[in-house]
Amino acid sequence: MNSVPTLQINGTSIAPGTNVYIDIPVTQLYTHAPITIPVHVIHSKHPGPRLFVSGAVHGDEINGVEIIRRVLKLPALKRLHGTLIAAPIVNVHGFINHSRYLPDRRDLNRSFPGSETGSLTARVANIFLTEIVAKCTHGIDLHTAAIHRDNVPQVRGDLDNPEIERMARAFGAPVILNGGLVDGSLRKLAMEAGVHTLLYEAGEALRFNELCIRGGVRGVLSVMRELGMLPQGKHTLPPPEAVVASSTSWMRASQSGILRTTAALGARVKPGTRLGVIADPFGECEVDVLSTASGIIIGRTNIPLVHEGDALFHIARFEQPKAAEAAVEQFQAEHLNGVDMLLEEEPPIV
Repeated sequence: MNSVPTLQINGTSIAPGTNVYIDIPVTQLYTHAPITIPVHVIHSKHPGPRLFVSGAVHGDEINGVEIIRRVLKLPALKRLHGTLIAAPIVNVHGFINHSRYLPDRRDLNRSFPGSETGSLTARVANIFLTEIVAKCTHGIDLHTAAIHRDNVPQVRGDLDNPEIERMARAFGAPVILNGGLVDGSLRKLAMEAGVHTLLYEAGEALRFNELCIRGGVRGVLSVMRELGMLPQGKHTLPPPEAVVASSTSWMRASQSGILRTTAALGARVKPGTRLGVIADPFGECEVDVLSTASGIIIGRTNIPLVHEGDALFHIARFEQPKAAEAAVEQFQAEHLNGVDMLLEEEPPIV
């Protein structure tokens, strides 16, 4: 007798050893067209962890959609132990409209656990939490920076939890942020439900980034191997040694104007390093944006038009900033130079 039970998602019975697509109903548009959350479930006949991988919780953060597509094409999944539940587009409304939010202008990742009778966003949160997350033991939530910002590939998790630390280090992103749990976030509610969940942030909204995508594919695969869901490959490279940030802070605009950025994403900085220059359109009044901390630039604005107080550069502090800079450089070299050939026939997005 098979020791793996049948999985139930939205009234669909998924027998061990099967591979199914499910459309979870959410609502209808006012045109009467249905909106559903598309889910791909691979339920192995071999026991193991149940992992969800989610993308586009913020509808304009699309790198995760491509990461999940590539993961689902991996031949290694034929040897899966446990269950993989892939939800590439959680916020379908936002994805259609190129928007972070749902039509009610609420942030899905601040609306968990949601409610069956609440706002549209609350209902989507409730459906995803009860039908997907609650059925799992582990999770990876894929994100990018917000609109007009860019992020160095990084993972965020509560490293006080040994299982999360194990997943974070296995993922292989160059930077780990020991982040607290934000109220209303998917990660917080998943963790409260006993589902060990990691967040991957890389790139910018509404743009594909090949470096971030390759890093995400390798990261998901590495976590699955670490959890025993996939066997170690014969030529599997160990993940780069990630560096844990002790804290982070934003450098903000001291005046309104037009920003000329002079420091690259991933660069190492120290107090007094010039990150950019803000000027009025005539160049009559110019002011330097100077770092007040030592560390690595892990995020920055991409739009030059800034108001006083706007967040411009996100700097992560490390006990060894040079090691963090080296980790970022190693990550870039490995994923852009073809060392990590997870899908040899997959053409890079350029």
